[in-house]
Amino acid sequence: MTWPSARPAPDPTGPGEESVWAYPRPPRLEAVAQRLRVMLGGAVIAETEAGFRVLETSHPPTYYLPPGDIVAGTLGNARHGGICEWKGRAMLFDVGSGDHTAPGAAWTYPDPTPDFRALAGYVAFYAGPMDACFVGANRVTPQPGTFYGGWITPGIVGPFKGGPGSMGW
Repeated sequence: MTWPSARPAPDPTGPGEESVWAYPRPPRLEAVAQRLRVMLGGAVIAETEAGFRVLETSHPPTYYLPPGDIVAGTLGNARHGGICEWKGRAMLFDVGSGDHTAPGAAWTYPDPTPDFRALAGYVAFYAGPMDACFVGANRVTPQPGTFYGGWITPGIVGPFKGGPGSMGW
């Protein structure tokens, strides 16, 4: 594996667009006014207008939904996940709807660090294993790779961490 010697040049932005290279490190937490929706097994399993997004350099936003806006019984098989240097220790969940199960496809921070306390218990979903995820009317494209869970929508400009050759960014 080769590591890039420097971060890539940000893609140009147009009016109303956000560059992930303008996002801060450490990350910033923002409330989201747009409706967030997650679908699996042909059903809406989570929908809210009370979500958060985390913005971190080189990553598309990661969206977190309140647990009360997730269909009961959707999340199962909770287990310890990794540790984020900014948010704390994560818990992973399998996500199920109908006869569809997506192992380890959602996570939460039950006891996040003080800067991310508002995220306590909120749940993020990997977009790739879901039927579809939406921010407002925009269908999400999953962040490249299998580790990060950002949601790419129109108006978010990269390049995005997660794909081949981006580990050292």
